[in-house]
Amino acid sequence: MKICICISNVPDTTTKIKFVNNNTAFDNAGVQWIINPWDELALTRALDLKDANAGAIEKITVVNVGLADADPTIRKALAIGADNAIRINAEPKDAYFIATQLAEVIKKEAFDIILCGIESCDYNGSTVGGMLAEMLAYPSVSSASFLDIQNGQIIVKREIDGGQELLGTKLPFIAIVQKGIAKEPRIPSMRGIMTAKTKPLQVVEAVAGEPFLSYNSFELPKSKAACKKIDPENVKELVNLLHNEAKVI
Repeated sequence: MKICICISNVPDTTTKIKFVNNNTAFDNAGVQWIINPWDELALTRALDLKDANAGAIEKITVVNVGLADADPTIRKALAIGADNAIRINAEPKDAYFIATQLAEVIKKEAFDIILCGIESCDYNGSTVGGMLAEMLAYPSVSSASFLDIQNGQIIVKREIDGGQELLGTKLPFIAIVQKGIAKEPRIPSMRGIMTAKTKPLQVVEAVAGEPFLSYNSFELPKSKAACKKIDPENVKELVNLLHNEAKVI
């Protein structure tokens, strides 16, 4: 059994966002790049499955659409425990373009389980996993918060309105995972960091394909209003502000 983890190279969630070129492009200067948090949890769960099912999982591969500057992030995934990596040498322009590139690699590699984070923490589109499943004609489970192999069967749990749903599926399939799929991401060990340098990172060229979206401009959200502090005994003033200024009562 072979598992594929689709990973995105995203700015650290503490990054102060800035734009350049008249707000038409993201400013990369000084940005620390990381594995998209949901993808990192997916990788952690895949490694847990490999540990718990000795011999059943042959290989865990991470796949990324990106340029050479994504290599350090990919190497971190290898340090965490992935066996090998594939980087599709292209700028990740939009969700459709990314899904197209991933689909070509996945078809050639014949993966059994494909895990995608529910969204990336930069654009928050939540669309790549669904597009990928459609392109490959694979069954998919969205909002997956649990994945296990029990008696040779794939068991997936997903969140639904008012509860949870327990599903079984045939292979190959795609799980679009969210918080809960793993308790917390694994931290690379020193041995993992050293072995990551020798693990294979294959670079393949992108297939022909044009993005469907273009970005005209970006803007930052408006600054929040200053916080007003009120004496806890001054209930009249609090009610007045909530009624006349905040207009919530």
